[in-house]
Amino acid sequence: MTTTPSPATEPAMPEPLSAPSFAVITGDQVQHALEGREKEIVEVVEGTYRLHGAGESVNPPSSFLRFHDRPTSRIIALPASIGGRNRVDGLKWISSFPQNVASGIPRASAVLILNDPDTGYPFACLESSIISATRTAASAAAAADRLTRDRPRPLRVGFFGAGLIARYIHTFLVGTGWSFDEIGVHDLSADSAAGFRVYLEQSGGGGRITVHSSAEDLIRLSDLVVFATVAGQPHVGDLSWFEHNPVVLHVSLRDLDPEILLASTNIVDDIEHCLRAGTSPHLTEQRTGNRDFVHGTLDDVMAGRVTVPPDRPVVFSPFGLGVLDLAVGKYVYDEVARTGELRVADGFFHELRRYG
Repeated sequence: MTTTPSPATEPAMPEPLSAPSFAVITGDQVQHALEGREKEIVEVVEGTYRLHGAGESVNPPSSFLRFHDRPTSRIIALPASIGGRNRVDGLKWISSFPQNVASGIPRASAVLILNDPDTGYPFACLESSIISATRTAASAAAAADRLTRDRPRPLRVGFFGAGLIARYIHTFLVGTGWSFDEIGVHDLSADSAAGFRVYLEQSGGGGRITVHSSAEDLIRLSDLVVFATVAGQPHVGDLSWFEHNPVVLHVSLRDLDPEILLASTNIVDDIEHCLRAGTSPHLTEQRTGNRDFVHGTLDDVMAGRVTVPPDRPVVFSPFGLGVLDLAVGKYVYDEVARTGELRVADGFFHELRRYG
């Protein structure tokens, strides 16, 4: 005998029309969806900054998982939600294990989970190291453009740190219309500097390439300086190196001594996020006891609420927001779906009956 609950006390729940689907998007699919789309991705990133600035996002602080027995390693969780036309929720889970490099594999690895904002169900898992590097590079390219509009466009670029992120940033600069007469490279690893030089020579981006053994030479001879290192604390503190007022993309966040920031115009992606976790802006706040040295966000610059004077250095320090990962990840998902190449894991969500 089957017992049917009384509708008055236990309303019948409709069976789901269909099981939510769940797709896995691999690194080669991610790369194919993003390749050659630099201008589109920069527009996606700028649009996301505008949504974030307008309050149409949720971007709580990242959570750091650290290990007593592996102090140089960490895994970071970046949950976020964005509104607007392509609203989506989700989480990036990215690890950094520096010892990987000695084993011949990249330091960082990551996945991105996208959640349906109506049901909360995850609907995709994407390889995300490429997405992470892409959104970082797109953010840097957007900042380079926006922060140089009131000064001569730099023709000399210097890369301080010659790893994956530097390569992506150069790709995005060239892909969004930048060209350089001089490209400087400095890295503590001669092999990394040499490898980056080979990449530059094969990229077809042009410009005379110089590998500098001196950090001072790199900075003094560059009007656009890109910091993309793994530094854990400031290692550049001589203000005279910046007396030609370069634009500095401080992507790695912990390279500059507070004295450099105090003499510069400081633009960040999000003030609350950037002034934490021992970043150079955080150290500057701790030294001064205030945030007066922060002039605004990149969204403020795009909206014209903040102008950038040409007669002093300008430093862009982006913490790296989870909303950017979501926006780029959703772009990838939509592109893969549009081409009919989504790889759905059939039956991923198995138990969908609320009642037996």
